Amino acid sequence: MQFDHAGVATNDADSLAELFATLFDAPEVHREEFDGMTVVFLELDDGYFELLEPHADGAIARYLDSTGPGLHHLALATDNIEAALETARDAGVELIDEEPRPGAWGHEVAFLHPKSTGGVLVEFVQH
Repeated sequence: MQFDHAGVATNDADSLAELFATLFDAPEVHREEFDGMTVVFLELDDGYFELLEPHADGAIARYLDSTGPGLHHLALATDNIEAALETARDAGVELIDEEPRPGAWGHEVAFLHPKSTGGVLVEFVQH
């Protein structure tokens, strides 16, 4: 597996995208409306920032209400998401997603519960 992206919850994806483009030379490479939010991907040399701005009630809106803006999750790319989930199950990790589901940018995704991964919400992503 390799690092894919860091998901960042924000109330203003446009302003944060502009700031990160200036600070990190991270241009916007993809934008979509997905699952009640705007999702913006900014390209880095070895991965992406994924900015998540909610427009409806959902996981990111609830996260912002309880925690405020900031790092939401870390995503690791895998060539076989089913095998990655099986490895996690075998290791005793609690899964949020028992099966892969559609994610942003047309990828298959599955999340691991942070209480099983040292407090970090981990996403497996298969391109």
